[in-house]
Amino acid sequence: MQKIIFTAVAGLLLMASGSSLAAGKCAQLTITGHPEYAPIAYRNGDEIAGAAPTFVAQIAAKLGVPVVSKYTGSWADAQMAARDGTADIIFGIYFNDERATYLDYVQPAFMLDPVVAMAATGKSFPFKGQDDLIGKKGVTNKGESYGPALDAFIADKLTMTRTSGVDKAFNAVISGEADYMIAGLYPSITAAAQFGVTGQLDPLDPPLLTADMFIAFSKKSPCLGLIGPFSKAITAMTADGTYATALKEAITTWTTWIAKNQ
Repeated sequence: MQKIIFTAVAGLLLMASGSSLAAGKCAQLTITGHPEYAPIAYRNGDEIAGAAPTFVAQIAAKLGVPVVSKYTGSWADAQMAARDGTADIIFGIYFNDERATYLDYVQPAFMLDPVVAMAATGKSFPFKGQDDLIGKKGVTNKGESYGPALDAFIADKLTMTRTSGVDKAFNAVISGEADYMIAGLYPSITAAAQFGVTGQLDPLDPPLLTADMFIAFSKKSPCLGLIGPFSKAITAMTADGTYATALKEAITTWTTWIAKNQ
């Protein structure tokens, strides 16, 4: 499987205007994300924890802007919070044209996320690419988007059911109700541990795609002036390993929590 790739651009170039913006209209950043995408993002009480919100908070701290991480409901609900301006930032989100009508994406992406089809262990089928899914029953989590090309292929060519939670998607595949599910590879591994189904699903190789994962601002946020400073910080802090460290620490935190609560 492909590994996370970080953009290698040296130097930390934070705009000096960041602090002044924080002192103006942008008094704080309310941030949200996927509640079931560990270790990148996951619900922890009334907050979203994980590598992505930690990374956003690190950038905001450099700019002198307070951050409040907020659990806003399902992944679809989180997107709605960004749409209506309840949240200033949504993190760990793929690009598509519809989302771009209400989000300003910060370039560059902060990580690459392999998206795979997964079959129940022992029930895999010959697979060389997305065309091999045609005619089979698929399932994926409600609110998920996998970029314009794969989204269009799913809508036009595949028989797909949307579930309210990744656990229900797992159950559909394991029970035989569906032949496969589509999901991000990394959160699928951690979610399988959470729901006690590790070893019961196999990712099909190759990945369907490796998608850019972004931080994005609500177009209704008063903090849009921070997009430039965020862009420069992401470039520098992915190159120097800051995000890689946040991801490793999030994996450790998540697996420790799972071990204590199973």
